[in-house]
Amino acid sequence: MADRILPVIIAGAGPVGMVAAANLIRQNIPVVILEVGNELSRESRASTFHPPTLDMLDDLGFAEKLIAQGLKAPEVQYSSTIDGELGTFNFGDIADLTAHPYRLQAEQFKLTRIIHEMLSSNPLYDIRFGHELTGLSQDEDEVVLQVRVGDHDERLRCRWLIGADGANSIVRRAQNIPFEGFTWSERFLVITTPADVAAEHPNVTAVSYWADPARWHFYLRILDAWRIMIPVPPEVPDATVTSDAFAREMLTSILPTARTAPIFHTTLYRVHQRVADSFRQGRTFLAGDAAHINNPLGGMGMNGGVHDAINLTTLLGPVINGTAAPSSLDTYDRQRRTVTLDAIQSGTIRNKRNLEAKTPEDRQAFKDEISTALASRENTRAFLRRIAMFDSLEKAAAL
Repeated sequence: MADRILPVIIAGAGPVGMVAAANLIRQNIPVVILEVGNELSRESRASTFHPPTLDMLDDLGFAEKLIAQGLKAPEVQYSSTIDGELGTFNFGDIADLTAHPYRLQAEQFKLTRIIHEMLSSNPLYDIRFGHELTGLSQDEDEVVLQVRVGDHDERLRCRWLIGADGANSIVRRAQNIPFEGFTWSERFLVITTPADVAAEHPNVTAVSYWADPARWHFYLRILDAWRIMIPVPPEVPDATVTSDAFAREMLTSILPTARTAPIFHTTLYRVHQRVADSFRQGRTFLAGDAAHINNPLGGMGMNGGVHDAINLTTLLGPVINGTAAPSSLDTYDRQRRTVTLDAIQSGTIRNKRNLEAKTPEDRQAFKDEISTALASRENTRAFLRRIAMFDSLEKAAAL
């Protein structure tokens, strides 16, 4: 059994790996998923699904259940602690482009569980928990994987390997693929609380970004709480940041009315901007965080990973089924790596710098960007197309 050559192995059962599996199974291709954990992760992490991502998930049959477990956010708001509300955008202005003219706020673990439950009875679906990929090699015909299972090692063979195994990807590191970029000096603290944000900001929308030269922040509404992100100065030790007292101090510094509000959960993120030098090496591919990581401002990381998964498996399926040449797979690296660099990386860096607004010139530039975007319907649609990631998808398709 260990020497049987499998068509496709996917490393990682996060949203990217699970979507990749679903799109291959839809093309009648059996898939084995290797997941190091003993169950699907329960981490919240990403919690925003953009309109075109929802369209993709709808095409796979998962959107309806996900939407039922999430909160629709038809508006995105930009404000400043100095200048007040700068502008609010409504996805209804691009409703002709999508069946889902809103951002859906739902934690990513909800999607992975929906996919797992809907595929669990499919004979083409094989997910193996407690399987840690430790190394790999490949030649022109196959990939050989070394896998740790409990207290013993196994060997698996496949024709194609998809590395959706996160920022510390073994698929990437085992092949010495450079992961160039940088790490932001400050960390990001996410506080989940049912605090009454509207008591402080009566006009707040479910997605609200606030620029501030000292402490920018954003409010993200989920079904039963708010996820509030605040940057943490680099000089504050991790042990301090993760304490209840520090989280309370940070929360009340931007939301004084939350002095007694429960804090459900806190998560501290070290934030990077990195892109792999190549998304394909022979019979192996990188997707999602294994291929690129970025700051979460704009919600482009997980969405970009799902877009990777659909792009890659739409190309890979016909190759496996014998209706396309293997050379067609070169399109994946060209399309997805290009838009990652040009749209996702540059966009998230711009979002962070806009919110930092450290000088009067920075604040004015941000105000001008928002006012220009609201100056005409054409400008508003262009702005929404960019932040909803339609532009990056169209650019990729044209390459």
